[in-house]
Amino acid sequence: MIRPVHGGNLVWAALLAGCSPSLILDFSASINPLGPPASAIAAIQGALGSLSAYPDPAYGTLREALGRWHSLPANWILPGNGAAELLTLAGRALASLESVVMLTPAFGDYGRALAAFGREAIALPLDLASFAQLSTTDFSHWVQTQLARTIESCVGSAGALINNPHNPTGCLLRREDLLPLLDRCELVVIDEAFMDFLGADPPESLISLVQAHENLVIVRSLTKFFSLPGLRLGYAIGHPDRLTQWQKWRDPWPVNTLAAAAAEAALQDTAFQQQTWDWLPPARQQLTAGMAVLPGLTVYPGSANFLLVKTEASATALQKALLQKHRVLVRDCVSFPELGDRAFRVAVRTSEENQRLLESLADCLLP
Repeated sequence: MIRPVHGGNLVWAALLAGCSPSLILDFSASINPLGPPASAIAAIQGALGSLSAYPDPAYGTLREALGRWHSLPANWILPGNGAAELLTLAGRALASLESVVMLTPAFGDYGRALAAFGREAIALPLDLASFAQLSTTDFSHWVQTQLARTIESCVGSAGALINNPHNPTGCLLRREDLLPLLDRCELVVIDEAFMDFLGADPPESLISLVQAHENLVIVRSLTKFFSLPGLRLGYAIGHPDRLTQWQKWRDPWPVNTLAAAAAEAALQDTAFQQQTWDWLPPARQQLTAGMAVLPGLTVYPGSANFLLVKTEASATALQKALLQKHRVLVRDCVSFPELGDRAFRVAVRTSEENQRLLESLADCLLP
């Protein structure tokens, strides 16, 4: 079987481990381990009777629920079949510009989305050795400086595709360092797929600026925070005229009835949301501290629900050993060309699961 380019491929992992996929403890996909919330499951069960009818192509109820969550009019929001579909639409829009700037390493779907429409991004490569020496503030300022310098050198129309928190480093970029992009670019797409993990209204999010900047689009995912990746649900926030155009580019029913029902319920589940925000910081600290004392590993500080780890030995060999000896799956970073075989990424899970990972890593790394 071909090596996966994304995390969460349990069928591939199970073949290496020689067991059922259900026995794999998955740290490769950065999904909330506390979910799916019971409210979403109940909503799915309640919507089963609606499967004989097509979904509302306007997704009015879902858009209104998302609008209430972000204090925005419903027509400023476009639900999609996961953030991946919306990134494809963003890629089509960005590809019409003469230059597109992107910080690398980056989520692999960015390059796929642009390449599908004949555009290759201008990469701003991040030097991990230098990154390790920078504070979060200094890293964010470095990004701002490099983006400004690159965009100013572009000839003709320019756009930018950035994720925040940055994937795979987990570093949170400051809002003030992204604002200059809005003055320099015809289109700025910010992927905030992991921003939900930072709280109810994270100050570094740019959502509150969308109505004042027609050239700004925010892409969000509901599947990571609410642990619903199998349902495929994300949304874009942008000017209604742009979203209307994007709607014309795609199939009429991208979001299924069960996904819409689950999302509407989960958005109202404030208890689950608070439980997640209470869980993450101590669990992330536990995992960071535990890996920091293991030989040959360097853990980069992260703000999201995953951590990037540099390793002195082969990350793919370590991944294989963890699977075959302990049925634990971590995400290798071979699909990030800038990182290669000397880095891996791990999701933050429950304290018990984190401890199992730490013990498995110790067994594979210590002589």
